[in-house]
Amino acid sequence: MATISVLAYRLARTSGITARPVTDRQLTVCAVHFVGVDLAWGRRSPTGVAVLDAEGTLRHVGVAGGDADLLAHLDPWISDECVVAVDAPLVVVNESGNRPCEAALNRDFRRFDAGAHPANTGLAWFADGGRGARLCAALRLDLDPASCSPRRAMEVYPHAASIALFGLRRTLKYKQKSGRDLALLRSELLRLMDLIEGLRSAHPALDVDVDGWENLRQTVTGATTKARLRLAEDPVDAVLCAYIGRYAFERPQDVTVYGDTTTGCIVTPALPSRT
Repeated sequence: MATISVLAYRLARTSGITARPVTDRQLTVCAVHFVGVDLAWGRRSPTGVAVLDAEGTLRHVGVAGGDADLLAHLDPWISDECVVAVDAPLVVVNESGNRPCEAALNRDFRRFDAGAHPANTGLAWFADGGRGARLCAALRLDLDPASCSPRRAMEVYPHAASIALFGLRRTLKYKQKSGRDLALLRSELLRLMDLIEGLRSAHPALDVDVDGWENLRQTVTGATTKARLRLAEDPVDAVLCAYIGRYAFERPQDVTVYGDTTTGCIVTPALPSRT
């Protein structure tokens, strides 16, 4: 087994919530899995799931339905050491407005169209803390990014990560919104897939040269409806989530943690000015 240096951020103790420097610690690496979850806020919508092994090879990619189906997708990969990177709020305690982590992230990323949506307990999705919190509690995952626990989770945000990882000036417009036609959504999603494939030469590397990824590409290129395109969108996002988890694990000095464990925190590759 190899030993690598893992950095942990220091929580903000002042009135402003900002990204914090990190301290050094050691962690022994075994057969860790990096799990990406593009979590639907509601139980009825599809959730993308992806798993990378310790070498960055895509081992699983798919779509889950309700909570039971999602847990079944995750179960084979999380019994041992794992980092579960979830695109959904994991800690929500504020009654209204943005969480401090969202406000801090938005100050850096809003100019790239990559601001985070507000999460608060005044929204029905989060009245009881939210689906992400329930999922992590059921799986007994540690939510502290500074933790050395062998099984832990972190909240991530692919839009912000794509800006930092790929040097984009604006987010890719592959999400359904009024005024975006199928051709635009498809071309932007294919561009994202191209960029993800380009991570094969990055540090850490990502290898998506597997049948599951090729099937997603075929789904995107052959989609004749937005609903069909959506079948690939969630798992593609999940692959990016899994990579963010591995990136944070391998390059913690190049990661920014917004917020804190009490009010919620978001982990993302740092913008160049912050590295």
